[in-house]
Amino acid sequence: MSSYVYELPTTGSVVFSEILVDETGKYTHAIANATLARSNLRAALKESKRTDEGEKDHLKIIKVVDEYLPHLYAIIECVATGDLQLRQEAVGFSWRSTFSANLLNTSPRQTVTGLYADLAFTLITYASALSNLAATSVTSLGAYETERAITDADRKTKDDKLNFAVQLLLKASGIFSHVAENVISQWERTLIEIQASAGGSTSKPVDLSRELVSSLSRFALAEAQTLAIRKLLSKSAYDSTLNPGPPLPRSHPPPGLVAKLSLNALDCYSSASSLAKSARGSGTASGEVTKDLTRWLADEAALTAALSHKWLGVDAGEKSSTTGKAGEAVGFLSWAKDELEGLKDGGHGIAGLGRKKKRKERVADEISRVAAFLNHYKKLNNTVHFETVPTVATLQSMIPTGTAAVTPKPFMPPPLAFRAAKASTMAELSQGIADSTLDNEESPAPQSAAAVSSSPVATPAPRQYF
Repeated sequence: MSSYVYELPTTGSVVFSEILVDETGKYTHAIANATLARSNLRAALKESKRTDEGEKDHLKIIKVVDEYLPHLYAIIECVATGDLQLRQEAVGFSWRSTFSANLLNTSPRQTVTGLYADLAFTLITYASALSNLAATSVTSLGAYETERAITDADRKTKDDKLNFAVQLLLKASGIFSHVAENVISQWERTLIEIQASAGGSTSKPVDLSRELVSSLSRFALAEAQTLAIRKLLSKSAYDSTLNPGPPLPRSHPPPGLVAKLSLNALDCYSSASSLAKSARGSGTASGEVTKDLTRWLADEAALTAALSHKWLGVDAGEKSSTTGKAGEAVGFLSWAKDELEGLKDGGHGIAGLGRKKKRKERVADEISRVAAFLNHYKKLNNTVHFETVPTVATLQSMIPTGTAAVTPKPFMPPPLAFRAAKASTMAELSQGIADSTLDNEESPAPQSAAAVSSSPVATPAPRQYF
């Protein structure tokens, strides 16, 4: 299978000492380090932009984002506590919009307002790089499942590499989800505050629409689920290639399980496709999501639907001798074959001739596999069972709920590169009060009214944004 490769954005230069006010002078060194970390991210993204697709170093991008995030989160905390102030409320960050549809197929530069906008773009870049690294890992494996000379040890090694790609995608899904559910919400609240005090309006690129980022989370989860299915089938893939059609080899997992796993992947692809199509920017950044992504999602949803129906048909066919489901098997397999026939001339939008060719080859291969099962069960039904073949509408009512093989990894913000002094003082005060309370509970002593009235009052903890 081919994997979607994200175009990573580039970003403009930022000098934090020019946008932050440090009245105490305690954060001079920390601000300089934050500027350096962001400069490294900017340089790495520019270098990646100039590098050919097969030579991009996605791991380097991941590492520089890992190094920048603790500084950015620390700055956000210091601004929230008042240890640092913004020189102007509507501070802008320049990023290229890589998800917006445009006539010239170029990435327009957008200026987004606020620290949370920079955080959102950085995290989206992080998750995109993780997804790209997963795609590169999968591509390097080739079709190892069908290699005749592969040893069990080599197969296990490549299965482990496939699982590594799954873990990368689950991490990416969790990051996208965190941005959609937390960061964008905080950014939107910040924009409302800025507009209330300064007036005017601010643009929202489609890259930072909640619908798009939620779509990307579902997309990464769908890809992870699909790879998990591939890993499950790896042992039986070679036997199935040598002898396509029934009976299934003994090494094959239950087709009903494969069908339910495929249905879950279909649900993820379908919801990702719907969300991406509904995503819109606003203001000067208004627009839709690039067709390359929306077409890819639609194509994957269509292919996964056909494969789900294939496995439902195979499951019914395998049980036909005992449960009388030969007609159901013929119905699902005929439906799957028709869907695959409709995909023969399709393609992933403008993804490139190489990927379109691979997709057409995969669809043609699946058509031949489905035909082998269909011909067998159709002959069986016409000569032995004589069951009515259900209509598509009837078959739709028989489709079970999907089963998830994987779940996203929740994103946890990294430890801060430095702490706000006020936050530290308040935390220490709260801890001291808690310790004092415990001591008093262990050794209770009567107190006068004056003593009670003079007892320290717990200071509320600073507002938590993440």
